This record gives sequence, structure tokens and C-alpha cells, in this order.
Amino acid sequence: MATTFKNFTDNDRTATKTLLHEAIPMTGTIASGTYKDAGTETNIKNYSHGMFQSVYDYPYLSSSSNHIFDITCGYSTGSALSGSQVGAGTTQENKKVNIYNQMAQVLMGHDESGKIRRFDQDGDLTGGTKLNECYFLNFSRLLTKDEIKKGSFEIKIMTGSNFPGVTNPFTINDAHAPNDFKVNSPAGEYAILTASSLADAHQQTQACGLIFYQAGIAVLTASVFDMNSGYTTFGINEGGRHKPVDEVLSGSTIQVNCDGVRNRIQNVKFNNTTELNSTIYFCRVNHSDFNYSANPTYLSASKIRVKENSLDSPVSYMTTVGLYSPDNELMAVAKLSEPLKKTPETETTIRVRLDY
Repeated sequence: MATTFKNFTDNDRTATKTLLHEAIPMTGTIASGTYKDAGTETNIKNYSHGMFQSVYDYPYLSSSSNHIFDITCGYSTGSALSGSQVGAGTTQENKKVNIYNQMAQVLMGHDESGKIRRFDQDGDLTGGTKLNECYFLNFSRLLTKDEIKKGSFEIKIMTGSNFPGVTNPFTINDAHAPNDFKVNSPAGEYAILTASSLADAHQQTQACGLIFYQAGIAVLTASVFDMNSGYTTFGINEGGRHKPVDEVLSGSTIQVNCDGVRNRIQNVKFNNTTELNSTIYFCRVNHSDFNYSANPTYLSASKIRVKENSLDSPVSYMTTVGLYSPDNELMAVAKLSEPLKKTPETETTIRVRLDY
């Protein structure tokens, strides 16, 4: 335990922040249920409440499986698909509306009158086009860490009838996000997702959703499956035909909708972000500091062991730096890679970094 202390000044410490990024690629085979047992997708977990699906990278009953993302869908009461607009009878009407309201409340918040804000296509919250029918991809914190890196998100979705039939794939990304993101969400920063068709010679893009970086949630408008004429079917074969997306969204269960979207994902990729906060202490050892050791073995018969005669300068060796609280309680210890020689003729600055 130290008996001699030296106080830090404001110039002896500084705070820094480092962002660490990790590339996260995900192939469509995982999303489409790559593991099957007697025809059942064992890495896709459905629940009795039927409100969302969970996708794992391995059969979810295995102890080595990792949760990848959840997928669900919903629409607002202002949607043309809502029972309040077209009459009762749509499948899981209340659950779909509740899911939309829950996601909108968390991600968009409330307006001045206390009503839940709907998802806004351009993110300015001043009116304009609303995203009333949406699919939600909620990525696991295991993948996103502290947040998704702006400008790195990309998902390729096909609008053909069945995976892996590559029919008119759309690339959806947040390419403009690094310099054009929104901060008016209670869930943190978000940006607009835009889609372009690989079959479009002009590579025209249009807004098709939102990506919330700290929440790790991608919101896709259902109309992305109706972007080009000739590709307006969602690809769920019911009754011998492929239904348009609005008919599937209102007339089929959430599970059926999730199956349809999953089987259209060609790949997903993004970079996650880990925020590493640090405090750096500059331990300045002046020429007159710490020239003697508090170690009992430093003395032998009341004489300093490292001195051969009484006229020699004292010598000590620094091996450890201890950071203490104001009441001299040891808070952290830093070990040097090798002892540093200290004499009255030398000065040293040791840089100690605490990460948290």
C-alpha cells in the first residue's frame, strides 16, 4: 500500500471516445430457414401469441444458437387496410394495429396533442407521406452492440414469387445517412432508407423506410414490394395464386407475412458500433518524486541496498501505478511491462488509460 501520494491537476487527465466497428454479414439462407427437420424450420421460432418471429443462426433449441433478429408487421388505424376504414374482418386486426402503435410510440414518440406519431417517410414530422403499413426487423443487441454504423446498412429483397428465384431484387440502404440523419426521435438517431431496382436502367431511388441506429430496428414500408409494375405480387401462394402485398398484409396472419418477407431476403449487411469511453491519466514523476521505495526490502541494516557508498544518489525502480480516490482508497492498479529506473536526475510521465 502506498504511503506517498501525488494529486492530479486538471491538466493531468483527459477523456476520449473511440468507436469500434465490426462487419456483420447475413445471408438469405439464414433468414429463409436454412435448418429444417421434417419440413419444419428449426432456426425460426414462432410463438403461440403469433405476433412476431425470431430468427436464429442455428436451431433455436440448441445451446450454441444465437438470436439474429425478430420480424413482425403492422399497420396504423389510418391505413386503408384497417378495419376502421374497410370494415371488420381482417386477420389479426388488433394485433397488427397494436404492433404498429407500439413500434411508433417507442421510435417516433407522441405529438403535441399526445397522439402517437406515425412513421414519416421523410422524417421531418411536419406532414407529408406517412408509412402506414410496415414490416419491422428488430436486430439483436448481440449484433448491433451500441448502434448500427450510419451509412453501412444494406438489405437486398426480392419481389419474385419464391426464394431463391432472383426476380427484380431491390437494394435498400442508408447511403446518405452519414451527412443526413434525423435526431427528432426519442429512440435516438435515424435515417431514411432508399431502394433502387437492379432492373431499373436509371437506378432511380425512392424512400421506402427508416433505420433507427441505437434501437437497431429497420422499418420497411409494405409498398416496397409494389415499386415496379409487373412485380406487385408478394409471392405467397394461397389458393393457387400469388396475392398482392396489401391483400396478404390484411388478410393473412403475421406469421404468414413474416414468412413471405424472410423468404425474399437475399442478404443483409451492416457495421455495428461499440463505443469505448476512456479517461487518460498522465502520471508525471518529477525529478524529486518517488526516489525512495516504500518496500521494506529496500533497506538492509538501515542502508539503501542499491547504494554502494553514502555519496551515491538514491535509486528506485517503478513497477506499479496506483490510482486512489480522494480519501486514499485504491481504485485501480496499472502494471508496467518492465521496471523503470528512477533517480533524482530523471523525470518520467506514465500514461494510464481506463476504458469503460
